[in-house]
Amino acid sequence: MRLLGATILLSLVDVLQAYAIEKKGDVFKKMACPAFLIFENAAYMADMTFELPCKCKPEETSSVVWYFQKNLHSHETTVLTDFNGTVIVDSSHIRVGSDLLKRFSIRMFSLIVFRAQVRDSGHYLCGTKEGLFFYGYDVDVQPTRQITVAFLDNDEHVQEDYKEEEFMLFTTFWDWTVCDRCGVRGEQRRIGLCYVQSGQLKPRYRTALPNVTSCGSRAVPAHFPRLFRLRSPEVAVRSCLAPCPEKEVPEEGVQSISNVVYKVGKKPQLPHVPIQYHRQDPKTDLVITCPGARPEHAVAWDKGSVRLYRTHYLVGARKHMRLFIDHGNHLHIQQVRRRDKATYFCWREGELVAGFHLTVTYQPRRQRSPTDPESVFVMRAVGISFAIIIGIFFLIHMSQYSYLLFRKPAKL
Repeated sequence: MRLLGATILLSLVDVLQAYAIEKKGDVFKKMACPAFLIFENAAYMADMTFELPCKCKPEETSSVVWYFQKNLHSHETTVLTDFNGTVIVDSSHIRVGSDLLKRFSIRMFSLIVFRAQVRDSGHYLCGTKEGLFFYGYDVDVQPTRQITVAFLDNDEHVQEDYKEEEFMLFTTFWDWTVCDRCGVRGEQRRIGLCYVQSGQLKPRYRTALPNVTSCGSRAVPAHFPRLFRLRSPEVAVRSCLAPCPEKEVPEEGVQSISNVVYKVGKKPQLPHVPIQYHRQDPKTDLVITCPGARPEHAVAWDKGSVRLYRTHYLVGARKHMRLFIDHGNHLHIQQVRRRDKATYFCWREGELVAGFHLTVTYQPRRQRSPTDPESVFVMRAVGISFAIIIGIFFLIHMSQYSYLLFRKPAKL
């Protein structure tokens, strides 16, 4: 029962950290900075966007500087600011492979990291440019490559708790998402992060519950084995069915005109959502993002009228997948082919929000002229090769003629 209560409390804490944007207000007057710098534990899954508020600072401080240290007391420290506390980043242009310095923003003294990666795990400190620190975080970005997925409709189950003499590993689940589609069969997802319970955690790290922290936290003693080898984060998926919200019915006159248009012409088959048109070269990789969606949102994808359910299209569900959905809700198409031409629709929080019309382009072959650099190079190479062959031919025949000439016996 104690472990169950701890799991529920940690779930509430993680959900608040992932979904809520704190009201800054006058929070600095309510919370005094600790006399001894401690680090608050915060855990997320890779590809998520998280926010770290600077919970305390002196009233006279008008701007903050954020620092990143992979390991505490390390000489390698990254400064995440322009020293004005006003760094702004357009999150729509953020890519997974980009460096941390290109994936952060500072707004109202809070640090926002877009599409966090495992390498972003470490210590984040809020302070001044002179090196005076106010508050610190111990951020644990948990990997998704070895994530465990349980499809509950297939009678699969989540992981059992793992116990050893010095520690115990368990999963803290967030709440179920809303149904990702409406009016048709949809899916719900529940994210679970790895946590450890031990009496040997380092005291400088503050956690929601005593002796409990995330598996990748720096509070875990160094002599412990690598916990992610023993347990991985997990995701549970189940089916759902939710009704669509009622839409406003147009006036009688407008409806009658619409019916006349439908009878005269062909009734449109595409949903009435914004559609983006895109051309992609063949044999290249494409990643499609649902507008306004974040990794913790309920997102679904359709290829035309075909539902791309996670049961079959979640990354890792099958081997050698060319079309798949990752744990950040992005749709991947690898080695684009002609048959991938279609309109892909995305659902966000149970509502159809956008379409993406993909066209695969094949460049027509261009007729080369004799003056093209490539043509000149080819003709020169062919000419030189022909001259060498002719030279070798004459050399061989001259050698044979000379040999026969000198072999004739002398006349008596």
